[in-house]
Amino acid sequence: MLVEGTIRWQVTEDAPLVLMLALAFRRMAGLGEQCVRQLPPVCPDLGPTDVSGIDLALLATQFDGWWAGIARRDTRPFVAEVHPPHFEAFDRALELQEFAYRAYDEAHHWAVLRVQEYERALAARAPSRLTDVYELIRERQFELRRQSSSFRLDLEVLPISERGAWVVAPDTIVVSESLRDDHDAFREWLRPLIHGLV
Repeated sequence: MLVEGTIRWQVTEDAPLVLMLALAFRRMAGLGEQCVRQLPPVCPDLGPTDVSGIDLALLATQFDGWWAGIARRDTRPFVAEVHPPHFEAFDRALELQEFAYRAYDEAHHWAVLRVQEYERALAARAPSRLTDVYELIRERQFELRRQSSSFRLDLEVLPISERGAWVVAPDTIVVSESLRDDHDAFREWLRPLIHGLV
C-alpha cells in the first residue's frame, strides 16, 4: 500500500486482494446486476460457477454485507480473512460460505495474478505513483494560500473493464487500472476532487 500525507490529510493507494476476490466472486456467481451495481465487471473475465442449490437472493444479501465490511480500509481489518478450508469469515453467511467452497480456488488464483500485475506496474514507475496526488494538493494549497483541510482518501486500484472511478464507501474510491495507468487522464480526473477536499 502506498501512503502520502501529513497530519492534516492522508491519501492511500492499494489493490487489496480481498476486494479482488470479492469482485471475482460477484462475477462468478452472476451477481453483477444485484451487488455493487455501480462497478462494471472485472477484466479479464471469469467464467460462471455452478450455483445450483444456493439461494441467490440470500447470497446477494450476504455478499452485500461482506462488501460493506471490506470496502472501507478502516473496517477491512475487522473482517476475518477469507481462506480455506472452513472460510470462517462466512460462518454466519452460509450461502456465501457454500459459494466460497465452490469458487475459491479459481477466484483466488485470478485475484493473486491481478495483484501481481498491479505490483509490477507500481515497480515500473518512479517516483511513487502518489506523487501526482501530492503535487495537486501542493498546487491547490498554493492557490488558496493556506494549508489543506483535514481529509482522507483511499484509492483502490482494481481491474475493472471500463475506464473510470467510482465511490464505493465514505473516503473510498475504486479506480480502474486503465485510468490509473494513464498519468494525464488520472490527474485530470483527480484535480477537481482534490480541489473539493483541500
